[in-house]
Amino acid sequence: MKSAAENLTPTRVKLTVEVPYEELKPSIDAAYKSIGSQIAIPGFRKGHVPSRIIDQRMGKGAVLQEAVNEAMPGLYAKAIEESAVRPIGQPEVEITEVPTEEGQTLNFTAEMDVIPDFTLPDLDGIAVTVDDVEVTDEDINTQLDALRTRFGTLVPVERAVGEGDFVSIDLSATIGEEQIDEVTGVSYEVGSGNMLPGMDEALLGMTAGETKTFTAALAGGDRQGEDAECTVTVQSVKERELPELDDDFAQLASEFDSLDELKANVSEVALRGKKFEQGIQARDKILEHLLENVELEVPEGVVEAEVHAHLEGEGRLEDDEHRAEVQESTRRAMKAQFILDKLVEQDDVEVSQEEFVEYLIMQAQQYRMDPNQFAQAIDANNQVPAMVGEVARRKALAGVLDRAKITDASGNEVDLDELAPDEVEDVETVEDIDAVETGEEIESADAGEAAEEPAAKA
Repeated sequence: MKSAAENLTPTRVKLTVEVPYEELKPSIDAAYKSIGSQIAIPGFRKGHVPSRIIDQRMGKGAVLQEAVNEAMPGLYAKAIEESAVRPIGQPEVEITEVPTEEGQTLNFTAEMDVIPDFTLPDLDGIAVTVDDVEVTDEDINTQLDALRTRFGTLVPVERAVGEGDFVSIDLSATIGEEQIDEVTGVSYEVGSGNMLPGMDEALLGMTAGETKTFTAALAGGDRQGEDAECTVTVQSVKERELPELDDDFAQLASEFDSLDELKANVSEVALRGKKFEQGIQARDKILEHLLENVELEVPEGVVEAEVHAHLEGEGRLEDDEHRAEVQESTRRAMKAQFILDKLVEQDDVEVSQEEFVEYLIMQAQQYRMDPNQFAQAIDANNQVPAMVGEVARRKALAGVLDRAKITDASGNEVDLDELAPDEVEDVETVEDIDAVETGEEIESADAGEAAEEPAAKA
């Protein structure tokens, strides 16, 4: 097989491929066998119909079409390997010549978006500045108020509903004469905004036993998005009563005996959090530096496909302003991925099983899932390579961060070793998560492996 690559643009390549008849013949023989097993010809047993009879009955073209369709994925993959291009997205394949006899060739072209070639800048000693670490009284009070809220109690009040109150309500929604939904005795925090739009405004100022109607778009069900007349009745009103900040509260809410000890601990935790935020800020600035200092184009065809899928999912295909925003964010995300994948390749980054499982557990916690169930879910959806690729990119960026010169706004050097958050306690070991067999070392996923198999177009 011969193949030649032509660069149409920095992100678009056209492959011209020529396949000798001899390489296609195994697929032609398989096509004859497959067709022969499916048709019934008087005087011949199924599966034993001669090729010339199949040609007479079905036509040689039908055989060649099945043979080419069967062979095309392998031929395309071989051409990609020989040409050393890195495709991304769906190729456009066109068959220009089909061999009808020995000595002729199968000719086809394949146009595809590819990951562009580019050069990374010098990555040693990149200088970034992050915010100073400062824990204020406001930071401490915010944390203490959050802790007090956790230990607060709800007490009934006889007054109008105010922001932050907890109400017990009956709620119904109707469209015309049809009642869509009805619930009773629902507890709701006024101002949280997690039920129907307009309900917070309706509740403010109401008293127990009062009923009010308002119009809101339904958030779910068969009539989602349609305006409904909603009726809300307040059954009771409660406010959260917070405990006093004293030694008794410290003993109730923590292992400390005094409020001063609790405040000292809260201050220490806040300091660790601020230092961790420094690390996140430094990482983001390193990535921003790379985005600003690497010149590369992104494949617009792939960008548009992702943007269309995104807008279609949101039902906003006609929103031009939003489209422009999504296009910009998609281009930026794609450029960042190309840069980080280049880093992975350049630094020979590998992902160990322990690193993969650590990331998997972190993701499971974000989705509030059991790690083993999360592992089974990503395995069932063939998402392991993508997740491994993400771990490799994070590891590659961390390597650049280790080489960077980081100072705070006051000019003090920032110690990266102090930026890591506390380790998660009681985390399952690697052996506990056996739903995904990753091996001892997991090689980083190549973006080129995401290329889809071609569909032949005659």
